[in-house]
Amino acid sequence: MLSAVVVFAVVSRAAFASSSAARVGVIKLDPSKTLVEFRLGGSLHTTHGKFLLRTGIIKADSASGKAEGTIVVDAASGDSGDSLRDNRMKNSVLEAEKFPEITFIARHIEGHLDRGGGFQAKLEGVLKLHGAEHEIVIDAHGTLIDDNLVATAHFSIPYVQWGLKDPSLLFLTVAKQVDIDIATTGRVTWPAIESIPSHRR
Repeated sequence: MLSAVVVFAVVSRAAFASSSAARVGVIKLDPSKTLVEFRLGGSLHTTHGKFLLRTGIIKADSASGKAEGTIVVDAASGDSGDSLRDNRMKNSVLEAEKFPEITFIARHIEGHLDRGGGFQAKLEGVLKLHGAEHEIVIDAHGTLIDDNLVATAHFSIPYVQWGLKDPSLLFLTVAKQVDIDIATTGRVTWPAIESIPSHRR
C-alpha cells in the first residue's frame, strides 16, 4: 500500500556514493524502467502488488553527502490483482482521492562504490504519506558502470503505527507493516561541480 512512496527514489543513491572526486550527480527516474512493488503478509497468504511512479529526480553531492530532489508515486495506482482489495486499500487506507501522491524528499546519502562498479548506500529523507511526514532511510545496492545505473532497494513502512487504517477483517488479519521493493535502471549525469546548499534536518 504505502509502498509506492518510495518508491522510488532508491536508484539515486548510487550516483552519489560513487567517485573519489567530488562531483554532483543527477539521476532522473524513468517510470517505464522503475518497478515499485509491495508485499503485505497475512493470516492466509501474502499479498503482492505494485504502484506506478509519476516522476523522480535526485541530485547529490558526492563530497558532502547532501542530497535533494523528489520521487512521486501515484497513490491511486496500487494494483494487487484483486479489485475489491485494491479499492479498500486506495479508498479506506490510503484515501487516495484526498491524498493522491506519495512523495519522498531526499536529504542525505552515503555509501561505497567498489572498483568493479558495485555499490551499497543509504538514502535518508522524508516520506510524505497520507498527509503526514516521516523520516526514513532506504538501503540500496546495485552497479554503476560508465554512468549507467542498475539499482534495487528494500524498506518497510509501519503503516498502522503511522496512523493509517488496519485493513484486517475479522479473522483475515494482515501484517501491520508493508515491505517495499524497488528496482530501476537509469543514467547518471554530472552537470557541474557545485555544492548543494545545506538542508535543515
